[in-house]
Amino acid sequence: MSLSTNTGSVGTPLLPPKGVSARVLGGIAEDATLSAPGVFLIILAFILPIGQMLLLSIEGASGGLTTEHFTRFLGDSYYLGIVWRTLRLSLLITVIAAVIGFPLAYVMAHVGPRLRLWLIILVILPLMTSVVVRTFGWMVLLGRGGLIPFTLWKLGLVNRNFTLMQTESAIVIGMVQVLLPFMTLSVLGVVMKIDRRLEEAARTMGASFTATLRTVVLPLAMPGIVAGSLLVFTLSVSSFITPSLLGGVRLPVVAGSIYEAATKTLEWNFAAAQSVILLVGVFLVLLPYLKLTGRRHG
Repeated sequence: MSLSTNTGSVGTPLLPPKGVSARVLGGIAEDATLSAPGVFLIILAFILPIGQMLLLSIEGASGGLTTEHFTRFLGDSYYLGIVWRTLRLSLLITVIAAVIGFPLAYVMAHVGPRLRLWLIILVILPLMTSVVVRTFGWMVLLGRGGLIPFTLWKLGLVNRNFTLMQTESAIVIGMVQVLLPFMTLSVLGVVMKIDRRLEEAARTMGASFTATLRTVVLPLAMPGIVAGSLLVFTLSVSSFITPSLLGGVRLPVVAGSIYEAATKTLEWNFAAAQSVILLVGVFLVLLPYLKLTGRRHG
């Protein structure tokens, strides 16, 4: 006695009906058609430039492949100091932006709709202005005779000729002001979705306002803080205009070093090697961060 199947004999695999196969193939073809423009743009605007940069970074003077550009960068303490300064300042900027952005987002989420709208406008408004204009404004405020040094001098804290220009403090102040909206808006989107009854329940159970923030609001807002931190860090580590204008030639960063090599000394291969190192460095820093927070907060 033999058992019949869709294919007609025992032991042969069951195949889906022809109509199902046609629908599956049709769905795949439709998905491919819809995603084709986006994939094409990603290849054109991202994959090809990255590939060209990788090729330039390993291209030697005679046209062969070489690692001399990477060796030159990684073997020079001057360039390693630039990398360390860039990472250190970017982490500091990210921490300060989070410390300021979370309370600001919390206040914006708990005020009335009309006041929240005006606060959002005030946060977004600096983004409507060129980063160069904002940086020049900080140069006026932080430079010798500017409002901040003049105020500190009047308070007797510094000398008359004191200036914050060409210091790491100036870079941090300017970059935090530039990137704070990204942190605030990222946290605001998450805090707005937190159920107010959770805070009320914590207060009813005897928790103080600070304890409620620490044990209820902060853990629930962590996905927004993570997203904002990633934005702020990646933007600050690759920033060029603000660090160059506020820090000057005495405090170069990696992006400024790449600009110098590509435009002044015309060492395109060396500039490409620095770009690859910056890209890999960002991935190495962010990978553990994403791995630790991805499972808990997606």
